[in-house]
Amino acid sequence: MNRNDYLKLLVEDIHSTTVATIGADGHPQTRTIDMMLWDEQGVYFLTAKGKAFYSQLMEQQYIALSATKDKKSVSLRGKVQNIGGEKLDEMFEKNPYMQKIYPGDTRSALEVFRLYKASGEYFDISDPAHVTRDSIVIGQPETVVNGYFVGSACIGCKLCYSACPQKCIDISTTPVVIDQSRCLHCGRCSEICPRQAIEKRG
Repeated sequence: MNRNDYLKLLVEDIHSTTVATIGADGHPQTRTIDMMLWDEQGVYFLTAKGKAFYSQLMEQQYIALSATKDKKSVSLRGKVQNIGGEKLDEMFEKNPYMQKIYPGDTRSALEVFRLYKASGEYFDISDPAHVTRDSIVIGQPETVVNGYFVGSACIGCKLCYSACPQKCIDISTTPVVIDQSRCLHCGRCSEICPRQAIEKRG
C-alpha cells in the first residue's frame, strides 16, 4: 500500500478519529473528529467557529490523530491550516449526514481545516503472527526515524532473534537486520543483546 491508500482508508473506511490538541490548561485534549476528504494535498475535516477546538487549531496549527478499525490503525501528527469555506460543499456532498446536523445555511458556522504536512504510521495486527507497520508522510515534514536498528558491534549471536515475538530479524547476515515493517518496537532485542548493538531511534 502507498500513502494514498492509507489516506483513503482513513477517510473512507475508518472515518472517525481521535484528535488531540493542547487545552488552555496546558494538558492534552481529545475529541472525535470525522475525516471527510483526502487528496494529494492532505486530509480534510471541519469544525464550528464557536468551539474551543477551533480556537486551538487556529492558535496551535498542529494536531495528532489516531484511528482504529478491524485491528488496523492510522496515526498522524502534523500541521493544519484553515482553508475557510473551501471544499465545504464537497464535504457535505460526500458526507450527507452533515446536512442533517447543519441544515440549510447553518453550515456557515463551519470552517474547513487541512492536515497538510504530517507524518505517522499504519499498523495492522489483523494477522497477529505477521503484523504490518508502514510510515505515512503528507507534504514534506521533518523525517523522523523510529524503531530499533542494529549497529556494527553486532556479533551475529542470534539472541535477538530468539527474543523477538515476530521473528522479524534477518540473521543470515552480520550485523543482523530488523524488518521495520513487522517490528513491534517492544525492545526485547535491545535488552538481550550482549554487545548493546541495537539502538532505539525516534
